Amino acid sequence: MKNMKYKSVLVTGGAGFLGHHLLFDLLNKGFAVRCFDLVKPSWITSDIEFIEGDFTSSQILAPAIKDIDVIIHLASTTLPETSNDDPQFDAISNLAGTIGLLNLAVKHRVKRIIFISSGGTVYGNPSVFPTPESHPVNPLCSYGIIKLATEKYLRMYSALYGLKSCSLRLSNLYGEYQRVDTNQGAVAVFCHKALQRKPIDIWGDGTVVRDFLYVKDSLEAITKAMLSDCSGTEINIGYGQSASLNQVIACIESLLGRKVACRYFPERPFDIHKVCLDISKAKQKLDWDPSTSLQDGIRLMIDWIKTGKK
Repeated sequence: MKNMKYKSVLVTGGAGFLGHHLLFDLLNKGFAVRCFDLVKPSWITSDIEFIEGDFTSSQILAPAIKDIDVIIHLASTTLPETSNDDPQFDAISNLAGTIGLLNLAVKHRVKRIIFISSGGTVYGNPSVFPTPESHPVNPLCSYGIIKLATEKYLRMYSALYGLKSCSLRLSNLYGEYQRVDTNQGAVAVFCHKALQRKPIDIWGDGTVVRDFLYVKDSLEAITKAMLSDCSGTEINIGYGQSASLNQVIACIESLLGRKVACRYFPERPFDIHKVCLDISKAKQKLDWDPSTSLQDGIRLMIDWIKTGKK
């Protein structure tokens, strides 16, 4: 993808799973890349400028935004399953922190912001599948509420200050470099435990359905949104098809050629029953379509874990 619009990109929260892939993808596409996060990871190379700090501090964040054309905002201090533990902290750290970021973006004349929102939480329990962007939004967790509020602030800053932005409502990402030692990220955790012959913990009966998207497919969507003329809008980015947790387990069993042990626990009140995103808008506006099937993605995940996660 030849870029003629922008030269420099800041990725907030770039030391995480998606950031790991995105930073190198942007480098390969010819951008000057800057990463802002709390702690510098060992895999950051000299080609990537790293600034360490808390994005909720405008004083620390300001130097990171200087001379930047585009901000890709990944930073978040909470996860869906933990955000309801302290909604006040979620609002202060994420929403207030992002408003500070937007103020700095206006001050430093940033040309564009791409916000990574959440297609898995902003809709709540949808009534239409696949779920389009026009569907009512009724998030059940603070994480989704903050993502939705941020989308609204981006629209406000676009209208008032001309700050161009696009919110990408990503579905459930999985892939290499995802942590396998947490409860976040079903595909990664399931593959890891299956290979270790440890039981897989499932909340509910396993019929919960998710739209699983291989992380490398999301990268092209992000850069296409960055270079597109879409502004002040929200776009679903997912696989466009769904699979239950039981189907993920069945796929792992098929690839390993054996059964895996599972333990079932009562479902959690904040868990969404079904996520399947309508990606028609992404196809139309961004000319983007995912190419990695769930089976192929799980195979890649298993191979990565087998090689020692390098």
